[in-house]
Amino acid sequence: MVDWNLAVATATRLVRPGPEVSRAEAAAVVAELRRHALEAEEHVRAFTGMRSSSLAQAVATPVLVVDRPGWVRANVAGFRTVVQPLVEKLQARRANSATAGVFGAVGEKATGIEVGALLAFLATKVLGQYETFAPAEPSLEAPDSPAALFDKPRLGPDGPGPGRLLLVAPNIVHVERELDVDPSDFRLWVCLHEETHRTQFTAVPWLRDHIQSEVQSFLSETDVDPGALLDRLREAAGSLGGLPGVGGREGASSSSLLEIVQSPAQREILGRLTAVMSLLEGHADVVMDGVGPAVVPTVAEIREKFQQRRDRGANRLDLLLRRLLGMDAKLRQYQDGAVFVRGVVEQVGMEGFNRVWTSPNTLPTKEEIHDPAAWVARVAR
Repeated sequence: MVDWNLAVATATRLVRPGPEVSRAEAAAVVAELRRHALEAEEHVRAFTGMRSSSLAQAVATPVLVVDRPGWVRANVAGFRTVVQPLVEKLQARRANSATAGVFGAVGEKATGIEVGALLAFLATKVLGQYETFAPAEPSLEAPDSPAALFDKPRLGPDGPGPGRLLLVAPNIVHVERELDVDPSDFRLWVCLHEETHRTQFTAVPWLRDHIQSEVQSFLSETDVDPGALLDRLREAAGSLGGLPGVGGREGASSSSLLEIVQSPAQREILGRLTAVMSLLEGHADVVMDGVGPAVVPTVAEIREKFQQRRDRGANRLDLLLRRLLGMDAKLRQYQDGAVFVRGVVEQVGMEGFNRVWTSPNTLPTKEEIHDPAAWVARVAR
């Protein structure tokens, strides 16, 4: 389905270089991020009251400091793991086609280039990421040289592993310079957010399997009929005129391309996944700001400037790509989830909020994310 090696090569060739730093400066950034990641772990646990279900599980989810090509490699490895059921479904369908051999090879190359171009764009945007579907160990290749600064994730596939946390050093440096904030404070602030995600998955044993089950259900509902997909793509193309500021009109459909090509069953699954992701992202934002005043002296300044950067957006092309990829919906997840978490904590405290981690049945619904009192009435009381 995808030539993954070509995707990595394409992304590595297209991705913009990071900010200019000396080798000594780069080494210092990497070392500080590793220290902050360790420090953030205890801060997050103390603030949330969440503990890893076992020491072995916490140790098994490593922290990797990567550059932009390293982020690409890590995500390709994750993609290969998570989309395998869909690949098998498409391969079974292709086996019945007389032209499968010719078009299969061409399609794999074309899709590899497309995926690579997409990853090159995204590799400049991500500060950190908890990789839920990371491949199993060994997750790292030997460095290119003994003096290599960054971790180098393997491409796999090795089957699903326990997860890992990625910190993208060039992007962190780029944003801290753009915001003109204290570098050390900003790096710890980012680590607090990402460490919250690692704590969520190591302290809640069922969470990863639940999300993986939902994702696999979503993929199993994928309609591989070309005619049906073409109809949805036509609908998607017609909706692009509704993008405000890109030749469109205010108030038009706000659906992304990815949403439009989904089936009704997939939209229902996506609604549940959106609620979970809003919870996880909002919880991480609340924790990073809640811990902040005690350990990040300039947290108020960082949050204000960072939020202004989010709200400011980007140029028209960037806005179009964000809309198509659903990245604007990702930003709403931070905002909606943070409002939900703060609303629940105000009513029942952190201990009452932590009942959200009891089982899949205690997770908020898509409607409850916008109505914390409804979740409190259903679960916390």
